[in-house]
Amino acid sequence: MPDKYELQVERQARRGIERIPERYARRIEDAIDALADEPRPHGVEKLTDRPLWRIRIGDYRIIYAIFDRERLVKVTDVKRRTDRTYGDI
Repeated sequence: MPDKYELQVERQARRGIERIPERYARRIEDAIDALADEPRPHGVEKLTDRPLWRIRIGDYRIIYAIFDRERLVKVTDVKRRTDRTYGDI
């Protein structure tokens, strides 16, 4: 089994998780933990014109960057999907 990726969850992402209703928060935390084993899981999408990826969990999005050489996944934001979700990243 290949080495796991290191996970870094930035402060903005942690604050986003704290604001999420409990019914989604656990699923989001589980999805973030799973990124250590598979940073590009089924359903992930690369953001256009940005070196970022996103995972959908209900109405929420996990935004993150993958650094394969360093074996690092950096979660930059977790927020509810709106028209402005990707505009202020």
